[in-house]
Amino acid sequence: MKLITLKTALESKPQASDFTMIDAPTPACPDGGVLARVVHLSLDPYVGSRLRGKHMGEAAPEPGRDPIPGAIVGEVLESRADGIRKGDWVQSMEGGWQEIVALPAGHFRKLNPDQAPLASHAGVLGMPGLTAWAGMTQLAKVGDGDTVLVDAAAGPVGGTVGQIARIKGAKRVVGIAGGAEKCNIVTDTYGFDACIDYKQENWQDALKDALPEGLSVFFENVSAEMAMIALANAQIYARGVLCGLAAAYHNPTAATHSLNMGTIIGKRAQMLGLVVYDFYPKWDDYVNEASDWINSGQLKFVEDRVEGLENAPDLFERLMNGKNRGKAVVTVSAE
Repeated sequence: MKLITLKTALESKPQASDFTMIDAPTPACPDGGVLARVVHLSLDPYVGSRLRGKHMGEAAPEPGRDPIPGAIVGEVLESRADGIRKGDWVQSMEGGWQEIVALPAGHFRKLNPDQAPLASHAGVLGMPGLTAWAGMTQLAKVGDGDTVLVDAAAGPVGGTVGQIARIKGAKRVVGIAGGAEKCNIVTDTYGFDACIDYKQENWQDALKDALPEGLSVFFENVSAEMAMIALANAQIYARGVLCGLAAAYHNPTAATHSLNMGTIIGKRAQMLGLVVYDFYPKWDDYVNEASDWINSGQLKFVEDRVEGLENAPDLFERLMNGKNRGKAVVTVSAE
């Protein structure tokens, strides 16, 4: 069995040359678990921090031995789990950059392959989509008349946030992204009303113009500084979902991420911290709802997909540098 591991321990932002493919023994099927053939592998920004042991207290993988962590969609080769048979499909956050994975009991979900495209469970129906759904429906509770601002809006989380906000009744959805190509995805594919290119001069003036009545909800993916820009354009009693700090994922030292308490108090704003792990018990509820949106054309997604496990490092480097276009997915083997 092939897997991809680190060559050495990392101290900075990962690049393709940091990885190597090795041969490893095929794992045994665990009691109560399954052995699965990896078909689709999700590449996600947080893994860059995880590789340095700086994500939610999780240890970094051991170089030369451990596979790079990653969510997977796979076909069951062997099962010792109740209700799961060979040939069934599963999704797991406990997979990795490898051809075959052993998944313990409680660390996988059975999928219905007829419900939606299987690869979508690595993206819009996977953790990025669940994150967006949790932020909009469980925390901010977006509804009729809301005006929503989303940064990193061309990404799989941000793009889904805006579409779910619209589905739930938002009257205006505005995104922030870097570059014309990404802004075109935000407006032309995801259907936002406007996208502000932060790489352009006077972009904050353009943002103000795009929010003439102010925002009632914002979804923060990037930084405390961006959250303060959102608050400067907020209505009284706005709700802010604080989800990610993408701008700091590769900082060598911890940052303070300061927010201006005076502004928050003056706006009477609610700041809602989002850790998607809290919503894993509701994952099937989300998939059931979002599958209907996908099949009806209300929820769209863009994939930046490569074929072959050996191509994961190059795609991951693009992701780390913000050069991906849509959800980064590696198809490891054929469905």
